[in-house]
Amino acid sequence: MAVPATVIYFTCYDQLCAVLKGNVFPADSVPLELVHTKMQSEKQSYQELSAVFRSALHNEGWRSLRRVWGPTLLRDVPFSAMYWFIYEKGKAWLCQYYNCTDPTFAITFTAGALSGSFASVITLPFDVVKTKRQVELGELVHTSLIQHMKRIVAENEVSGLFAGFLPRLIKVAPACAIMIST
Repeated sequence: MAVPATVIYFTCYDQLCAVLKGNVFPADSVPLELVHTKMQSEKQSYQELSAVFRSALHNEGWRSLRRVWGPTLLRDVPFSAMYWFIYEKGKAWLCQYYNCTDPTFAITFTAGALSGSFASVITLPFDVVKTKRQVELGELVHTSLIQHMKRIVAENEVSGLFAGFLPRLIKVAPACAIMIST
């Protein structure tokens, strides 16, 4: 799941850079994380998961699978924008600080870890909503993003929007550092 996601991520980043320079941008993605989250949350077999998807499609159509796209986009688009902006600025600052023209492995690793950490914390509330919506797949739950966030805050206070803070940080910071430095 991580390999196709990384390929898509870098392809989109390269294409977005090309757009900003006046070229064409094609982009699309597959919600593989939806399958991953649903299986982990309920420890389902592929056969059971298939039944959940069939039921969701039968009851709500393709819209049932799209319900997580809003929070996913609200997590991933700002994450990427912040990540790349902070990464490029951090890398430039570190190069200037260490008086080098080409960034070293340590510079790209550090800039990647710091930018990934910052972006993951800021976008965590959308990750929480996305995960909760994925877990609810197959259930007839129809709430807007704002209603979902209000429900989380009512049940767990504002800290509920930051559930999983440390695991996300432990996952994202090294992943961003390794990805960008290699």
